Amino acid sequence: MYRILLADDDVELAEMLVEYLSKEGFEVDTAHDGKAALDKAVRNHYELVILDVMMPELNGFDVLRQLRTRSQVPVLMLTARGEDVDSIVGLEIGADDYLAKPCNPRVLVAHMRAILRRSEPVTETARSTADILTIGDIELQRGARRVLLNSQPLTMTSTEYRVLEVLLQDAGQVVSKKDLSERALGRELNPYDRGLDMHVSNLRKKLGPLADGEERIKTIRGIGYQYTRP
Repeated sequence: MYRILLADDDVELAEMLVEYLSKEGFEVDTAHDGKAALDKAVRNHYELVILDVMMPELNGFDVLRQLRTRSQVPVLMLTARGEDVDSIVGLEIGADDYLAKPCNPRVLVAHMRAILRRSEPVTETARSTADILTIGDIELQRGARRVLLNSQPLTMTSTEYRVLEVLLQDAGQVVSKKDLSERALGRELNPYDRGLDMHVSNLRKKLGPLADGEERIKTIRGIGYQYTRP
């Protein structure tokens, strides 16, 4: 059973979601303000944290910023419908995914399960023979779910890791956005969803260019992305 934290100041909505998620096999803790959410997220072990943006004491962005200095627990942000800037900011500061409120609980569960699949540790039987994937100065260790750049470990979310893994697997080839979304995010591409683009943008910032200054992850306009082979 997955243990998750649901942080939302709408007590009635939270109670409804707790009841629904419990039937779906989740163990749910709740918090109704940002300070309580941060305290619980830091003190306890959760497989996933669901953060509403608009909360008293600390808003969801502030909670996420502080949480990311201490933990890489997967985070799903709940944003106001139509507030694209909220979803973009959330992804920029380390959210794994976002969902606009109000949302169908079934859709919420689908997003949760996709995030949890991405963050699952790789078992011995599930590993490929190429447990370590090396492309130039990047080394991706599948068993440990760790990425090294010039032998130095990088901090990244489980979603960023999956996006990078897919791009490295197909290094030198163009990966369409549709394919990347299905393989890395575990869902079909929504033409209005900026999530995938933001994860790639975050990776570019963390990885920087290649040693010769060439762009590491290229945008192939109208198609997708390509990780450059050195």
